[in-house]
Amino acid sequence: MALPWLLALKVIPWGDVIEHAPKVLNAARKLMDRQKAPASPTAPPRPLDLATDAQPSLGELKNRLIEARQLIDQQAEVQLQMTQTLGELAEQNARLVAAVELLRVRTRVFMFVIAALAIGVIVLFTR
Repeated sequence: MALPWLLALKVIPWGDVIEHAPKVLNAARKLMDRQKAPASPTAPPRPLDLATDAQPSLGELKNRLIEARQLIDQQAEVQLQMTQTLGELAEQNARLVAAVELLRVRTRVFMFVIAALAIGVIVLFTR
């Protein structure tokens, strides 16, 4: 069971992941900052084509406008949530990469310690 996980961990280019983690985090933060900034004015929507559509009443137009505003508000809320989630994931990724780097360094230190102990044991047995 542990073999596929070890194989997967060996296949991942950790150097590239570690190298690009700060860029991903910065990009996510910029995206969140842009989302928090006031929206820039957009072009007005295209008017209804009254030649092909039947003449809608004022009440119908008002209802369509209310529905459109509700949809826009819902989409803006979803986009804000997705932006926050992306930022959180980028921060978690950066912490994960830092933890993996720390474990990699510790593993190297332990390998040197084990090698030194093995050499010490060999020297003791040869005396």
